[in-house]
Amino acid sequence: MSKNLPQQQARLVAAAARARQGAVAPYSHFKVGAALLNRQGNVSTGANVESASYGLTCCAERVALFHALTSGQRDFLALAIVARAPGGPMPCGACRQLLAEYAPTATVWIADSRNLQNVKEFRVLELLPAAFLKVPSNT
Repeated sequence: MSKNLPQQQARLVAAAARARQGAVAPYSHFKVGAALLNRQGNVSTGANVESASYGLTCCAERVALFHALTSGQRDFLALAIVARAPGGPMPCGACRQLLAEYAPTATVWIADSRNLQNVKEFRVLELLPAAFLKVPSNT
């Protein structure tokens, strides 16, 4: 990707990098930040929160998404995810499923916190082909 990041992309990646500072990662020390943009220009951020009971840990992507949804936001355009990881952090399966449900057409920008200018780009539905999107009826 070009060194001249589009303004919207640079803004969202920077917001995710700032959100990363709020991560609570006492076990893995792997701090992740996420920022979610909707069509109205609202940005919701989140950071990962770990638990000693690992299954209760919540990823930054889900924290940002849940914050946006519970604030009444919809129609998501893009999500940026930042962590100290070569090439940037990829969303886990649970995050991919929720993003497929609530932000299926969104662009996902991934960056290593040590090099925010090097951004990888994906589409949500590319990350989870054939996602489970509808609850089956009882017929």
